[in-house]
Amino acid sequence: MIGTGRKRAVLIGICDALIVVFSALLSLGLRFNFDIIPSEYLIPAIYCLPIDILIAILVLRFFRLYNRVWTYASMEESMSILEATICIEIIYVLYHYFFQILMPRSFYIFDAILLFLMFLTSRFARRIQKQLFSEKSDEELKKRTLLIGAGSAASILIQETQRVSRSSRNIICIIDDNVNKKGKYLKNIPIVGTRDDITAVVKRYKIDEIIIAIPSATSKAIKELLEICHETEAKVKILPAIAAGFTESLADMVREVRYEDLLGRSPVRVNQAGIGAFLEGKTVLVTGGGGSIGSELCRQIVKYNPARLLIFDIYENNAYEIQMELERHYPDQQIITLIGSVRDYDRLNKMFESYKPQIIYHAAAHKHVPLMEDSPNEAIKNNCLGTYNMAKLADIYEAENFTLISTDKAVRPTNVMGATKRICEMIIQSFSKQSRNTRYAAVRFGNVLGSNGSVIPLFSKQIEEGGPVTVTHREITRFFMTIPEAVSLVLQASLFAKGGEIFVLDMGKPVKIYELAENLIRMKGYKPNQDILIQITGLRPGEKLYEELLMDEEGLTKTANEKIFVGHPIKMDEKVFFKELEELIALSQTNGDEIQKALAGVCLTYKRKV
Repeated sequence: MIGTGRKRAVLIGICDALIVVFSALLSLGLRFNFDIIPSEYLIPAIYCLPIDILIAILVLRFFRLYNRVWTYASMEESMSILEATICIEIIYVLYHYFFQILMPRSFYIFDAILLFLMFLTSRFARRIQKQLFSEKSDEELKKRTLLIGAGSAASILIQETQRVSRSSRNIICIIDDNVNKKGKYLKNIPIVGTRDDITAVVKRYKIDEIIIAIPSATSKAIKELLEICHETEAKVKILPAIAAGFTESLADMVREVRYEDLLGRSPVRVNQAGIGAFLEGKTVLVTGGGGSIGSELCRQIVKYNPARLLIFDIYENNAYEIQMELERHYPDQQIITLIGSVRDYDRLNKMFESYKPQIIYHAAAHKHVPLMEDSPNEAIKNNCLGTYNMAKLADIYEAENFTLISTDKAVRPTNVMGATKRICEMIIQSFSKQSRNTRYAAVRFGNVLGSNGSVIPLFSKQIEEGGPVTVTHREITRFFMTIPEAVSLVLQASLFAKGGEIFVLDMGKPVKIYELAENLIRMKGYKPNQDILIQITGLRPGEKLYEELLMDEEGLTKTANEKIFVGHPIKMDEKVFFKELEELIALSQTNGDEIQKALAGVCLTYKRKV
């Protein structure tokens, strides 16, 4: 079969042949004022037509005028046509002279002009049509938009869109949950139904884009609307809450749906004034300061004007990046970046001796569940030994406050990573009981959206590569929060800490990972399991279907922040615990085969899942 490009070139070639014939006859007609053309000129002209056509097509092909995209043709293409036409006419003159074919001199002038104009017109026809009917074409190119919400924000958005002639969207209709508005108009745009009608309206009006234009809507309401909108094939955008305070330029505020919009709860708010007084003028240390949580901690801490910010990390590239970023934005702040491992007691001791940190945020840890299943010794060395070293030195050098970054996987852990983080919590709670100088606390939260190694970057990369997106189980769920929320919780917890608490965030309902994958695929403009396949791979060793944030025996107490709760320490024998902990750490140095059993001996809630 002939390909589309080849077929198009053949059609253009036929058109060029007809142009050559028409141009030759018309040129003679013009020369003799459309009177009777003498046979000594007409007959040779007709006999020469096959040769003229062959010459014209060969020259046009030589100038590559059969394989260009003429929809976007410009002056460069016009000059190529002119050059080809001149070349064709010169060849005509030469071969006519060589074979003594007599033609009027004006014939060549008329022929050259006509060939150029007709070659140009035939190739620019699409472009000319687009220019002549630009209004209709532009209108067709605009996104057919559905607004959700018929309030003041929608009114301003419609007004802006109608005022700007080059707007990329054409607002077709509106949805509003107030049934009394159905059948009415807002700025000449019909209100066609409620949220129950969204799917039908998108199909009926061939909607390309949906804008949720309710800046005052709660996070829960936004999530519910997104769930309905994602059942359609339309792209969804949001007018954010910040737009509620504006009366103009709302069109520029319309944004893409973000991961946090899918959580269905309000962001955590913290006592900014209290944190400012807590951190200002202090020497603050962040271990793992180059990581996702650690670097955001550094960004937020530096705003509160600490005396010094110490960034401690084993990975120099990340540490260097956050150092450069902070120095660029806060040139007057003293920011010190130190490279080292929390496993190395002597290195930590020298740092504490030199800088005497007053407030410590311990974020350094191994956190990848599957990797730690294969390398349990490294998890114990980095997480347990690292935390043990840090907690011990914080007490020795009389730090005021020590906050551990923990995880929901520490609750009744079924994997090595979770078990080691639970032991880290136990270390903190044990030191809290015996220290006279330092207030120790832990902060426990779920998965962090967009952090290194989390599902969002993984899914995004898989989508960019064309899929499949891999999910371990169709029913698997996880709690999620944003990086700024996680850090807000950590800072608030350090302010609330009295000693030994485990702070827990009210994270709303857990999110199904499969649904998160579907929504992310839609957010990228694709259809789940059509454009991008979602593949179920099976649960990995140590992986739970459902995560928990609290053990029953820990209990819950409210704090001044309605989104933050306190889980209380579980009773244990600290002497026995520290003895078993040191034995576990010693065993991890030898790569012993009994490491899993020893781990379960220290963390009694650890139930290995294979």
